[in-house]
Amino acid sequence: MRFAGVLTVGLGLTWAPVAQANDGFGGLTATGLTFGQTDAIAMEEEDLVISRDEVRVDYVFRNLTGQDVTGEVIFPLPPISLSLLLNSEFNLPDDPSHPDLVNFRAVVDGADVAVSIDRIAVLEPPWEEDRPQAEQYDTPGPDVTAALQRYGMPMTPDVDAVLVALYALNAVQLRNMVNDGLLESFNDGPDLSAEDVMPLWSIVARYHWTQTFPAGEVLRISHSYDNRPPGGIFVWQDPPKAEWLSGLRAQYCIDAATSRGIAKQLAASEYDGMVTGLSWHISYVLRTANSWAGPIGRFRLTVDKGDAGHILSLCANGVKKTGPTTFEVEWRDYTPTSDLEILIVAPLEG
Repeated sequence: MRFAGVLTVGLGLTWAPVAQANDGFGGLTATGLTFGQTDAIAMEEEDLVISRDEVRVDYVFRNLTGQDVTGEVIFPLPPISLSLLLNSEFNLPDDPSHPDLVNFRAVVDGADVAVSIDRIAVLEPPWEEDRPQAEQYDTPGPDVTAALQRYGMPMTPDVDAVLVALYALNAVQLRNMVNDGLLESFNDGPDLSAEDVMPLWSIVARYHWTQTFPAGEVLRISHSYDNRPPGGIFVWQDPPKAEWLSGLRAQYCIDAATSRGIAKQLAASEYDGMVTGLSWHISYVLRTANSWAGPIGRFRLTVDKGDAGHILSLCANGVKKTGPTTFEVEWRDYTPTSDLEILIVAPLEG
């Protein structure tokens, strides 16, 4: 398995204008949360553990100044695409309209803290056939929350609720949404209906709370949540000659050795040069760690693939196998440059 260096980390900070703090970096504004940048708080340690069922992360922060600093700690989940939801299944709870989709829990210096949740909508970038899948959604599009709310669209990944809202609009309103870039239309005529359009936005859930970092001191922050990665039937070819496999190869750094491993584990399902299995696709928003002062002092990632017979692929340098199902990477003075994508492949029978 080849590991290329594209790992990064997922906790961000924005600043509220509080006395004796570094003002002017954003925070809780009249229009919602905004990310900022601080030179006052350093992330000294990051310990991230990811499995198919759970994500746990422990941070050590240090206030580098002689004053208390208060800001808004923000943790965003990866965007949930409405168009993909209409054509496939995400691993969402039975009630996707519930505010907390993942049972998020935050702990500061050993004590639970109350966490607020907000949702925004971001526009999906146009799909380009010749771009690797890893780059297609590398940067979330512009915030279109206000525009969607003007049309009565709910901020939810509940497809049924979105469809109800679309069916409540008339043809003129739907055409206006198309012209605003919010919908893709499959009908150029005047009798446009909800059956003729596709949503072009994704929902981003953001967990946040106001936090004071004591002057010159260390603060330990942890959080955990249920991992609900999308997945389903996985089809592969070794060597991967089919052009449509190039996106998967790029997104998860599937090299020749990993490709052979997938083919071997799924050999019982081979038909006409293709093998079939199950897959889970885990995303983790990492670049928001760049909101803190300087690089991460010590970053450690542990990934548990769940079963010794499963195949794991991701892009990272210096990965070591630490157990039958676990892999670990540790870096010093680490600056995130992109987000994390993990692929786990299993035979159909398991």
